[in-house]
Amino acid sequence: MKVKLFNVRLAFPALFESKAVNGEGDPRFSAAFIFPPNHPAVAEIERAIEAVAREKWGAKADSVLKTLRSTLKICLHDGDKKAEYEGCTGNLFVSASNKARPRIVDRDNTILVQADGRPYAGCYVNAVIDIWAQDNKFGKRINASLGGVQFYQDGDAFAGGGIASEDDFGSLEDGADAGEFV
Repeated sequence: MKVKLFNVRLAFPALFESKAVNGEGDPRFSAAFIFPPNHPAVAEIERAIEAVAREKWGAKADSVLKTLRSTLKICLHDGDKKAEYEGCTGNLFVSASNKARPRIVDRDNTILVQADGRPYAGCYVNAVIDIWAQDNKFGKRINASLGGVQFYQDGDAFAGGGIASEDDFGSLEDGADAGEFV
């Protein structure tokens, strides 16, 4: 069931290159989307979870969902359980992935490439995910497939980087040795 997320915070983006989680399994494109508990997306995601569960498990949906929620096998997560990660505390997040590369666009719907530098972890995006129920040899879960991400607006980048400013380097033209800053 397709769900559109508007103005949510992007975390752990693997949007331009697929990556294996902890070096295990098939590489996938993925991201997490963070939002406050009162965000309109929460009700929409919950409705989608209920609908795909009922479609998959029928009369057993309530008991299956109760088990899945208690074992954290649903794509919607409590950010407090990941408090060690910036932006999660006090929020909810949904994890989504896909073997196929998602559509990544700018505000004007033009295609973005990695060299554009956005979207990045900490910025705000709109996203399209598809929530679905899994019931196979790997177990029962409610997952989200990542369909696309649209850059919405800048936000404070999450830890793990940034770029050097003009003031971080001195000029080497002034006779400074390569091992010292001016």
